Amino acid sequence: MSKILVIEDESAIRRVLKKIISEENETYQVEEAEDGLLGIEMIKNNDYDLVLCDIKMPKMDGVEVLEKAKKIKPEVPIVMISGHGDLDTAVNTMRLGAFDYISKPPDLNRLLNTVRNALDKKVLIVENKRLKKKVSKNYEMIGNSDAISHIKEIIEKVAATDARVLITGPNGTGKELVAHWLHEKSDRVKAPMIEVNCAAIPSELIESELFGHVKGSFTGANKDRAGKFEAANGGTIFLDEIGDMSLSAQAKVLRALQESRISRVGSDKDIKVNVRVVAATNKNLQEEIAEGRFREDLYHRLAVILIKVPALNDRREDIPLLVDFFSKKISVEQGMPKKEFSIEAIKLLQEYNWTGNIRELRNVVERLIILGEKQVSSKDVQLFASK
Repeated sequence: MSKILVIEDESAIRRVLKKIISEENETYQVEEAEDGLLGIEMIKNNDYDLVLCDIKMPKMDGVEVLEKAKKIKPEVPIVMISGHGDLDTAVNTMRLGAFDYISKPPDLNRLLNTVRNALDKKVLIVENKRLKKKVSKNYEMIGNSDAISHIKEIIEKVAATDARVLITGPNGTGKELVAHWLHEKSDRVKAPMIEVNCAAIPSELIESELFGHVKGSFTGANKDRAGKFEAANGGTIFLDEIGDMSLSAQAKVLRALQESRISRVGSDKDIKVNVRVVAATNKNLQEEIAEGRFREDLYHRLAVILIKVPALNDRREDIPLLVDFFSKKISVEQGMPKKEFSIEAIKLLQEYNWTGNIRELRNVVERLIILGEKQVSSKDVQLFASK
């Protein structure tokens, strides 16, 4: 059933439009609004698959209806209806987001083709949104604990925005998974996500890595080279272990966030970039700020949304799910049959002190699958999972 709203102040035209559309397909349910104010109220309170809206109307004209409707329900296609003298206005509405426009009196074929195409577009938009909510199997976040459920809720709320996110938590907890979820559920998913491990790059090279360099700017700079910010243009840059970044590089990152511009090392030319920044650290940045090792202004730029990833010891109830997930994944990778873990083995794993967090658990599960019996027992855990 496709639900269609016709907003038109002339009752005769409303009746004609409703009759033509309804007779075309019995699954089309057509509702009417006699002016723009009523139309906006109906759009607020109902889920329409298509809106047909006149341009010249009392109380609120079609252009204003279009602008308001696009803010309320941006995914709903809106077809504008114009008189012959309103073509310039109709074309302008296309720039404001209208799907199409048709002239009065409506041509039957033109009207029905437009309706069908607009409804097809709505279906594609809905399907696209559904697919965006699916995250690659490589980056699944496993667990139903309160802490993990809270993180998933935050991601659902902020992923579609361009808000910067700072992810904190101990090593091995899965901060990079959170970053990937944010990217894959965002509107930037078709653009690249570029990862930078700030701790793994020497301080003298971090600026070149992030912002690129021009030929001859330093020893070894044999040609111009684009940096990670340029590579991530249109997408997301993930600055992992940002607490290890030098103060000099921090200053340049701050400028990039403030002005959406970067400059390559050795160049005074600005390059405009459109990048969402997600950062992560295992350090307490408030302490780093107090010690003068991290810029407070950069912290506030990065920490628009804060996500704290808990240690595995703080979410032990998720261990059975994690063991099952890793067991399936590792068995496929190793070309081995999946091994079941006994209840006693799982309980024993839940009692361990996981100083290495998820990363350590995965290593232990892999060891048990390779060295354990058909069913991994508590004895296997005691033998092969010892520290």
